[in-house]
Amino acid sequence: MSATENPRRRVRSALFTGVVGALAGASAFAGMAMAANFGSAGDTKVAERLEARLPKTQVSKVDCAVVDGLCEVTAGSNLFYVDRSGRYLVIGRVYDMETRQDLTATRLLEINPDTLVGGAAKANAAPDRGDAPLTSADRPAAPTTPKHLSLAALPKDGAIVWGNPQGKTVTVFSDFECGYCKALSNALVSLNVRVVERPISALGTRALSNQVYCARDRVKALHSAYAREPLGTSASCDTSGLDANERFAKANGLLGTPVLVRGDGAVMEGFRSAELVAAFIAGSKS
Repeated sequence: MSATENPRRRVRSALFTGVVGALAGASAFAGMAMAANFGSAGDTKVAERLEARLPKTQVSKVDCAVVDGLCEVTAGSNLFYVDRSGRYLVIGRVYDMETRQDLTATRLLEINPDTLVGGAAKANAAPDRGDAPLTSADRPAAPTTPKHLSLAALPKDGAIVWGNPQGKTVTVFSDFECGYCKALSNALVSLNVRVVERPISALGTRALSNQVYCARDRVKALHSAYAREPLGTSASCDTSGLDANERFAKANGLLGTPVLVRGDGAVMEGFRSAELVAAFIAGSKS
């Protein structure tokens, strides 16, 4: 055994201990666990192995059908992955490169539907952390922005207007690759409001924003982009309005998506439930 192996083992042991401790602590903080939900005999076996290896972690759900070779494990408001043997624990985000979807972000949103997830784009774009589990505390705080924003300096160009033309108006700064923006878009459809959507490509997806903005039917292209449906070909067009959106967002500290701005300038960052979004919009006089 070399002289360097012992320190390395100590580091690996410390990392593992930290992961297990954080999982146990987060689960305890979440309070009473939900009723166990194991869809198959294989899921149950994995859960039994986890109970033996992580006895202080209250596992509420195991699903081995989401990703081939991995089992998705829900522990209170936390999410992690293990292999089917229950030996290897995987910390980080899982992306479906075919559908271009952040599967981890989608599940976290389902687990915590009423939690403000400000800075979601920053979280989606960040590299995986290998030394700690995904917990609610790992989500970055929403960037500091004014409680009210004036949109007067923004040009008319750069906006995609959709929804009920007679409804209350809300402006949304969004990214078509942001899972939380998709969830918000679905909520806004149900609220029957007028939406002025301003893409800011926070995830480095400007090419997709250009394609949507230059489409013959921008509104249809917008919803197709969120649904991960093919957009077809679109001609080039003047996208200087999108440039203005991004300059405005940067100047005002809008680093994550989605961000809602009411008709009276009040700001709400991140995703909330449809009920909370409706209450926020209802507070505007315009």
